[in-house]
Amino acid sequence: MTYIYNQLTILHFLMGSLVLNKNNKKKGHAVCIPYPAQGHISPMLKLSKLLHSHGFHITFVNTLYNHHRLVASRGPESIQGTTSFHFEAIPDGLPPSDKDSINATQDIPTLSNSIHKTGAAPFRDLLRRLDASPDVPGVTCVVSDGAMSFTLDVAEELGVPEFVFFTTSACGFLAYVYYEELVKRGYVPFKDDGCFTNGYLDTTIDWIPGLEGIRLRDLPTFIRTTDPNAIMLNFNIEQLRNASRAKAILLNTFEDLEEKVLKAIRSCFRLVLTIGPLQLISKEITPCSTITTKDGHEHELVSSIECNLWREDHECINWLDKREPKSVVYVNFGSITVMTQEQLSEFAWGLANSGDYFLWIIRPDLVSNGPILLPKEFILETKERAMLTNWCAQEKVLSHPSLGVFLTHSGWNSTIESVGEGVPMICWPFFAEQQTNCKFVCSDWANGIEIESDVRRDVVERKIREMMEGETGKVLREKALEWRLKARVAVKPGGSSYINFNYLINELLLDNSNSTANN
Repeated sequence: MTYIYNQLTILHFLMGSLVLNKNNKKKGHAVCIPYPAQGHISPMLKLSKLLHSHGFHITFVNTLYNHHRLVASRGPESIQGTTSFHFEAIPDGLPPSDKDSINATQDIPTLSNSIHKTGAAPFRDLLRRLDASPDVPGVTCVVSDGAMSFTLDVAEELGVPEFVFFTTSACGFLAYVYYEELVKRGYVPFKDDGCFTNGYLDTTIDWIPGLEGIRLRDLPTFIRTTDPNAIMLNFNIEQLRNASRAKAILLNTFEDLEEKVLKAIRSCFRLVLTIGPLQLISKEITPCSTITTKDGHEHELVSSIECNLWREDHECINWLDKREPKSVVYVNFGSITVMTQEQLSEFAWGLANSGDYFLWIIRPDLVSNGPILLPKEFILETKERAMLTNWCAQEKVLSHPSLGVFLTHSGWNSTIESVGEGVPMICWPFFAEQQTNCKFVCSDWANGIEIESDVRRDVVERKIREMMEGETGKVLREKALEWRLKARVAVKPGGSSYINFNYLINELLLDNSNSTANN
């Protein structure tokens, strides 16, 4: 009932604001700042493009480190932007890295600690410079990543409204909300190292609304520490405390998928808007017809902007075109997951022994502390049915008819994109809220199965055969297609995400018009 009431309120607001938006002459300017990791940059870029399509000038803020990575991997044109969509960069506070800037992913705890302590000053300077520039509209709002809460202090200081975009699932977000309570109740930090192996992780938590019956092992992994001062435990507690100060919280999900969890979140925060799946809503939201540029090609140019820190191999799409429908296993462990050489070998032979075609994305830094060494026998045995590459355009891959199943790390981008395309999953979660996503995929949503962390080739082979050929795979594939349909309903006119996104636009435009009236 709460969500239905909120939706009626939003519809009423939209109806009352149509005249306002039609007559609004001042261009909004959204400063969008993602957390400096690929899995955060990609969805923020999608959201930024959507805002741009509705008339906003966009300033997209990377760290200098990732700014240089983009140039090194994709060329200087990757950060040129356009007349109304441009890129800026601020330092992350870390010393220069000796690693290869094209391939290196920064250490997450160190990066989080540093940018949290040092990010406010350069971000403040950037906003002031943008506001003083005669070449761009004045800043009317900040859209920040939920893990970049230092921006809230700056936005409040300068009187700019801020909207916080969490790139997690709603279930993962809710789990982070209760980190502080887990500490208060003595579940975290762990008493000693034995808690990692003695069954303590199987402890059931039955007092979190929306997550009743969840186990400690299913919660985001930053609770797995014996140190009360652990960086990521305390970092996440602080980010969630700060989130309550935002004008609204945005989530890349949709109501039907996480209804129960969203109800619990809305009891803690004043306004939560689901606007996903972003890869689908981008195809449904009609660009504002009032946008004009000198050459008339601004939207076409902006649509081609990408911020992948590795250059995509588009040949894999041609390879997929030659495969039969539902015949390919797609394997991608995301942008941060690392594994041992032994785990790599177990996955390799599991894929080889399955007998299926497979597309495997192997990042240059996928193996921890060493080079990637695939057995020569594996290469020879699978050369007729394998495609190995460093990176790909994942949305195109997941929407390809040849895909049968996705072997994934259960990062939220991969998960929600799979849900939107109706692709069932085999989950091998690595860290953060990936364990929570995996739990919901395998139980609540019933569109996937899990491989345990101690990966073995015979298990990989069995799980693939089960999904590609077995009755379990057939049932899960049907469920995945049901979620695909619900996702598409959510993003179409009248759907929950469609309504929420338009409400977001009107909220931003309303702030813009109010600031205009007060000037």
